[in-house]
Amino acid sequence: MVNKPPITVAEQINLLKSRGMLFKDEAQAAQLLKNVSYYRLKGYWWDVQDKTTHIFNSNTYFEDIANRYSFDRELRLILFDAIEYIEIALRTKMIYHLSISYGSLWYLNEDLMTDNAIHQRLLEDLNKEFDRSQEIFIKDHKYRYPNDKADVWKMLEVASMGTLSKLYKNLQHQLPEKAIIAKEMGLNLHRELSSWLEAISYIRNIIAHHSRLWSRSMVKIPMEQLNNPMGAWFAQRLMPAQLKKPFLIISTMVYLCGFIDANNTIKNRLLDLLSKNAHLPIYKLGFFNNWEEQPIWNA
Repeated sequence: MVNKPPITVAEQINLLKSRGMLFKDEAQAAQLLKNVSYYRLKGYWWDVQDKTTHIFNSNTYFEDIANRYSFDRELRLILFDAIEYIEIALRTKMIYHLSISYGSLWYLNEDLMTDNAIHQRLLEDLNKEFDRSQEIFIKDHKYRYPNDKADVWKMLEVASMGTLSKLYKNLQHQLPEKAIIAKEMGLNLHRELSSWLEAISYIRNIIAHHSRLWSRSMVKIPMEQLNNPMGAWFAQRLMPAQLKKPFLIISTMVYLCGFIDANNTIKNRLLDLLSKNAHLPIYKLGFFNNWEEQPIWNA
Protein backbone atom coordinates (compact mmCIF):
# COMPACT_ATOMS: atom_id res chain seq x y z
CA MET A 1 0.00 0.00 0.00
CA VAL A 2 1.30 3.45 -0.96
CA ASN A 3 0.33 6.24 1.38
CA LYS A 4 -1.37 9.13 -0.38
CA PRO A 5 -0.07 12.66 0.18
CA PRO A 6 -2.47 15.03 1.97
CA ILE A 7 -4.19 17.60 -0.23
CA THR A 8 -5.66 21.03 0.42
CA VAL A 9 -9.37 21.84 0.32
CA ALA A 10 -8.90 23.49 -3.07
CA GLU A 11 -7.20 20.33 -4.33
CA GLN A 12 -10.03 18.22 -2.90
CA ILE A 13 -12.54 20.23 -4.94
CA ASN A 14 -10.41 19.92 -8.07
CA LEU A 15 -10.15 16.17 -7.54
CA LEU A 16 -13.94 15.86 -7.26
CA LYS A 17 -14.40 17.98 -10.38
CA SER A 18 -11.92 15.82 -12.30
CA ARG A 19 -14.12 12.84 -11.46
CA GLY A 20 -17.25 14.54 -12.75
CA MET A 21 -18.78 16.12 -9.65
CA LEU A 22 -20.56 19.41 -10.32
CA PHE A 23 -20.65 22.48 -8.10
CA LYS A 24 -23.15 25.33 -7.85
CA ASP A 25 -21.05 27.30 -5.37
CA GLU A 26 -17.41 26.29 -4.92
CA ALA A 27 -16.79 28.82 -2.17
CA GLN A 28 -19.63 27.37 -0.10
CA ALA A 29 -18.38 23.85 -0.82
CA ALA A 30 -14.91 24.84 0.39
CA GLN A 31 -16.40 26.21 3.60
CA LEU A 32 -18.15 22.90 4.28
CA LEU A 33 -14.99 20.91 3.55
CA LYS A 34 -13.11 23.04 6.08
CA ASN A 35 -15.52 21.90 8.79
CA VAL A 36 -16.62 18.45 7.59
CA SER A 37 -13.83 16.23 6.33
CA TYR A 38 -13.64 14.86 2.81
CA TYR A 39 -13.75 11.28 4.11
CA ARG A 40 -16.79 11.92 6.29
CA LEU A 41 -18.65 13.25 3.24
CA LYS A 42 -17.39 10.37 1.11
CA GLY A 43 -19.90 8.06 2.74
CA TYR A 44 -22.69 10.18 1.27
CA TRP A 45 -21.47 10.04 -2.33
CA TRP A 46 -20.25 6.43 -2.33
CA ASP A 47 -23.37 5.17 -4.11
CA VAL A 48 -23.13 7.69 -6.97
CA GLN A 49 -19.51 6.91 -7.83
CA ASP A 50 -18.03 4.06 -9.84
CA LYS A 51 -16.06 1.89 -7.40
CA THR A 52 -13.25 1.26 -9.90
CA THR A 53 -12.83 4.50 -11.83
CA HIS A 54 -14.22 6.79 -9.08
CA ILE A 55 -16.14 8.66 -11.79
CA PHE A 56 -19.40 10.18 -10.55
CA ASN A 57 -22.78 9.57 -12.13
CA SER A 58 -23.92 12.34 -14.45
CA ASN A 59 -25.53 15.38 -12.77
CA THR A 60 -24.00 14.61 -9.38
CA TYR A 61 -23.85 17.92 -7.52
CA PHE A 62 -21.82 18.54 -4.39
CA GLU A 63 -24.80 20.44 -2.98
CA ASP A 64 -26.92 17.27 -3.17
CA ILE A 65 -24.27 15.44 -1.17
CA ALA A 66 -24.30 18.27 1.38
CA ASN A 67 -28.09 17.94 1.63
CA ARG A 68 -27.75 14.22 2.34
CA TYR A 69 -25.26 15.00 5.08
CA SER A 70 -27.51 17.65 6.66
CA PHE A 71 -30.53 15.32 6.52
CA ASP A 72 -28.58 12.52 8.16
CA ARG A 73 -27.40 14.84 10.91
CA GLU A 74 -30.94 16.03 11.66
CA LEU A 75 -32.17 12.44 11.65
CA ARG A 76 -29.54 11.41 14.18
CA LEU A 77 -30.46 14.30 16.47
CA ILE A 78 -34.12 13.24 16.51
CA LEU A 79 -33.21 9.61 17.11
CA PHE A 80 -30.92 10.54 19.97
CA ASP A 81 -33.91 12.21 21.63
CA ALA A 82 -35.89 9.01 21.09
CA ILE A 83 -33.11 6.96 22.65
CA GLU A 84 -33.18 9.25 25.69
CA TYR A 85 -36.86 8.42 26.23
CA ILE A 86 -36.17 4.69 25.90
CA GLU A 87 -32.98 4.54 27.94
CA ILE A 88 -34.35 6.52 30.87
CA ALA A 89 -37.64 4.59 30.90
CA LEU A 90 -35.84 1.24 30.80
CA ARG A 91 -33.48 2.27 33.58
CA THR A 92 -36.35 3.54 35.75
CA LYS A 93 -38.49 0.43 35.27
CA MET A 94 -35.63 -1.96 35.97
CA ILE A 95 -34.69 -0.11 39.13
CA TYR A 96 -38.28 0.16 40.38
CA HIS A 97 -39.81 -3.23 39.68
CA LEU A 98 -36.80 -5.35 40.58
CA SER A 99 -35.90 -3.32 43.68
CA ILE A 100 -39.41 -3.58 45.08
CA SER A 101 -39.27 -7.35 44.67
CA TYR A 102 -35.62 -8.19 45.43
CA GLY A 103 -34.09 -5.26 47.29
CA SER A 104 -31.61 -2.52 46.55
CA LEU A 105 -28.72 -4.85 45.64
CA TRP A 106 -30.58 -7.19 43.29
CA TYR A 107 -28.07 -6.58 40.50
CA LEU A 108 -25.53 -8.59 42.55
CA ASN A 109 -27.83 -11.62 42.91
CA GLU A 110 -26.69 -14.47 40.67
CA ASP A 111 -29.97 -16.31 41.26
CA LEU A 112 -31.77 -13.66 39.24
CA MET A 113 -29.52 -14.17 36.22
CA THR A 114 -29.49 -16.76 33.45
CA ASP A 115 -25.74 -16.82 32.83
CA ASN A 116 -23.25 -16.29 35.64
CA ALA A 117 -20.31 -15.63 33.31
CA ILE A 118 -22.26 -12.86 31.56
CA HIS A 119 -23.33 -11.57 34.96
CA GLN A 120 -19.73 -11.26 36.11
CA ARG A 121 -18.78 -9.33 32.97
CA LEU A 122 -21.77 -7.05 33.50
CA LEU A 123 -20.71 -6.37 37.08
CA GLU A 124 -17.26 -5.43 35.82
CA ASP A 125 -18.84 -3.03 33.32
CA LEU A 126 -21.14 -1.57 35.97
CA ASN A 127 -18.23 -1.01 38.35
CA LYS A 128 -16.15 0.67 35.62
CA GLU A 129 -19.03 2.99 34.76
CA PHE A 130 -19.58 3.71 38.45
CA ASP A 131 -15.88 4.41 39.10
CA ARG A 132 -15.48 6.87 36.24
CA SER A 133 -18.73 8.72 36.91
CA GLN A 134 -18.46 12.34 38.01
CA GLU A 135 -22.07 12.54 39.21
CA ILE A 136 -22.33 14.25 42.59
CA PHE A 137 -24.38 11.42 44.13
CA ILE A 138 -21.67 8.92 43.11
CA LYS A 139 -18.94 11.07 44.63
CA ASP A 140 -21.05 11.40 47.78
CA HIS A 141 -21.46 7.62 48.01
CA LYS A 142 -17.74 7.03 47.62
CA TYR A 143 -17.03 9.59 50.35
CA ARG A 144 -19.68 8.47 52.84
CA TYR A 145 -19.77 4.72 52.20
CA PRO A 146 -16.39 3.81 50.69
CA ASN A 147 -16.67 0.11 51.58
CA ASP A 148 -20.34 -0.43 50.72
CA LYS A 149 -21.86 -1.57 47.46
CA ALA A 150 -24.01 1.11 45.88
CA ASP A 151 -27.78 0.74 45.77
CA VAL A 152 -29.06 -0.19 42.36
CA TRP A 153 -30.66 3.21 41.81
CA LYS A 154 -27.19 4.74 42.03
CA MET A 155 -25.43 2.01 40.07
CA LEU A 156 -27.85 1.85 37.13
CA GLU A 157 -28.30 5.60 36.92
CA VAL A 158 -24.80 5.83 35.44
CA ALA A 159 -24.95 2.59 33.43
CA SER A 160 -24.80 2.79 29.66
CA MET A 161 -27.67 1.79 27.38
CA GLY A 162 -25.65 -1.21 26.24
CA THR A 163 -25.10 -2.41 29.81
CA LEU A 164 -28.77 -1.93 30.69
CA SER A 165 -29.78 -3.89 27.61
CA LYS A 166 -27.45 -6.78 28.45
CA LEU A 167 -28.56 -6.79 32.09
CA TYR A 168 -32.22 -6.97 31.11
CA LYS A 169 -31.55 -9.78 28.65
CA ASN A 170 -29.62 -11.78 31.27
CA LEU A 171 -32.43 -11.67 33.84
CA GLN A 172 -34.11 -15.01 34.46
CA HIS A 173 -36.83 -15.38 31.85
CA GLN A 174 -39.47 -16.53 34.35
CA LEU A 175 -39.15 -13.41 36.51
CA PRO A 176 -42.55 -11.66 36.48
CA GLU A 177 -40.79 -8.30 36.66
CA LYS A 178 -39.07 -8.96 33.33
CA ALA A 179 -42.46 -9.47 31.69
CA ILE A 180 -43.93 -6.42 33.45
CA ILE A 181 -41.17 -4.20 32.06
CA ALA A 182 -41.79 -5.50 28.55
CA LYS A 183 -45.54 -4.92 28.84
CA GLU A 184 -45.04 -1.38 30.13
CA MET A 185 -42.96 -0.78 27.01
CA GLY A 186 -45.79 -2.11 24.82
CA LEU A 187 -44.55 -5.65 24.12
CA ASN A 188 -45.96 -9.00 25.18
CA LEU A 189 -42.71 -10.95 25.23
CA HIS A 190 -39.46 -10.10 26.99
CA ARG A 191 -37.45 -11.59 24.12
CA GLU A 192 -39.01 -9.02 21.79
CA LEU A 193 -37.89 -6.19 24.06
CA SER A 194 -34.42 -7.73 24.45
CA SER A 195 -34.05 -7.92 20.68
CA TRP A 196 -35.17 -4.32 20.25
CA LEU A 197 -32.95 -2.98 23.02
CA GLU A 198 -29.91 -4.72 21.55
CA ALA A 199 -30.56 -3.14 18.14
CA ILE A 200 -31.25 0.28 19.65
CA SER A 201 -28.03 0.09 21.68
CA TYR A 202 -26.18 -0.66 18.47
CA ILE A 203 -27.64 2.33 16.62
CA ARG A 204 -27.07 4.50 19.71
CA ASN A 205 -23.34 3.82 19.47
CA ILE A 206 -23.36 4.85 15.82
CA ILE A 207 -25.15 8.08 16.66
CA ALA A 208 -23.01 8.82 19.74
CA HIS A 209 -19.92 8.72 17.53
CA HIS A 210 -21.61 11.03 15.00
CA SER A 211 -21.33 8.30 12.40
CA ARG A 212 -23.40 7.94 9.26
CA LEU A 213 -26.81 6.26 9.12
CA TRP A 214 -27.30 7.17 5.46
CA SER A 215 -27.20 4.10 3.17
CA ARG A 216 -25.83 1.99 6.03
CA SER A 217 -26.62 -1.68 6.59
CA MET A 218 -27.41 -2.62 10.18
CA VAL A 219 -25.40 -5.31 11.95
CA LYS A 220 -28.15 -5.78 14.56
CA ILE A 221 -31.65 -6.46 13.22
CA PRO A 222 -34.52 -6.36 15.75
CA MET A 223 -37.42 -8.80 15.70
CA GLU A 224 -39.96 -7.71 13.13
CA GLN A 225 -42.77 -10.18 13.87
CA LEU A 226 -44.43 -9.49 17.21
CA ASN A 227 -46.76 -11.59 19.32
CA ASN A 228 -50.06 -9.67 19.20
CA PRO A 229 -48.56 -6.16 19.51
CA MET A 230 -50.37 -3.78 21.83
CA GLY A 231 -49.96 -0.83 19.50
CA ALA A 232 -49.89 -0.09 15.78
CA TRP A 233 -47.08 -2.01 14.11
CA PHE A 234 -46.61 -3.45 10.59
CA ALA A 235 -49.59 -4.81 8.67
CA GLN A 236 -47.39 -6.94 6.42
CA ARG A 237 -43.86 -8.26 6.35
CA LEU A 238 -41.06 -5.95 5.35
CA MET A 239 -38.86 -6.74 2.38
CA PRO A 240 -35.50 -8.42 3.21
CA ALA A 241 -33.57 -5.39 1.92
CA GLN A 242 -35.69 -3.16 4.17
CA LEU A 243 -34.86 -5.18 7.28
CA LYS A 244 -31.15 -4.46 6.89
CA LYS A 245 -31.54 -0.69 6.82
CA PRO A 246 -32.15 1.72 9.74
CA PHE A 247 -35.90 1.84 8.94
CA LEU A 248 -36.82 -1.14 11.13
CA ILE A 249 -34.82 0.02 14.16
CA ILE A 250 -36.22 3.53 13.75
CA SER A 251 -39.72 2.01 13.69
CA THR A 252 -39.07 0.16 16.97
CA MET A 253 -38.00 3.43 18.55
CA VAL A 254 -41.18 5.18 17.36
CA TYR A 255 -43.24 2.31 18.79
CA LEU A 256 -41.55 2.32 22.21
CA CYS A 257 -41.69 6.11 22.53
CA GLY A 258 -45.45 5.92 21.95
CA PHE A 259 -45.88 3.73 25.03
CA ILE A 260 -43.42 5.65 27.18
CA ASP A 261 -45.03 9.03 26.46
CA ALA A 262 -48.19 9.26 24.37
CA ASN A 263 -47.50 12.98 23.87
CA ASN A 264 -43.98 12.53 22.52
CA THR A 265 -43.17 14.27 19.23
CA ILE A 266 -40.60 11.83 17.82
CA LYS A 267 -42.75 10.37 15.03
CA ASN A 268 -44.10 13.76 13.96
CA ARG A 269 -40.60 15.21 13.86
CA LEU A 270 -39.41 12.29 11.74
CA LEU A 271 -42.34 12.59 9.35
CA ASP A 272 -41.73 16.32 9.05
CA LEU A 273 -38.03 15.76 8.30
CA LEU A 274 -38.84 13.11 5.70
CA SER A 275 -41.47 15.32 4.09
CA LYS A 276 -39.09 18.26 3.84
CA ASN A 277 -36.49 16.04 2.21
CA ALA A 278 -38.72 14.13 -0.19
CA HIS A 279 -36.29 14.98 -2.99
CA LEU A 280 -33.61 12.81 -1.36
CA PRO A 281 -33.45 9.04 -2.03
CA ILE A 282 -34.62 8.09 1.47
CA TYR A 283 -35.08 4.51 0.28
CA LYS A 284 -31.37 4.16 1.07
CA LEU A 285 -32.41 4.17 4.74
CA GLY A 286 -35.13 1.58 4.13
CA PHE A 287 -38.01 4.02 3.65
CA PHE A 288 -39.60 2.36 0.62
CA ASN A 289 -42.34 -0.12 -0.33
CA ASN A 290 -45.16 2.23 0.76
CA TRP A 291 -43.64 2.54 4.20
CA GLU A 292 -45.85 5.54 5.07
CA GLU A 293 -48.98 3.34 4.77
CA GLN A 294 -47.83 0.97 7.51
CA PRO A 295 -49.91 1.37 10.74
CA ILE A 296 -46.85 2.27 12.85
CA TRP A 297 -46.31 5.31 10.63
CA ASN A 298 -49.84 6.42 9.79
CA ALA A 299 -51.69 5.73 13.06
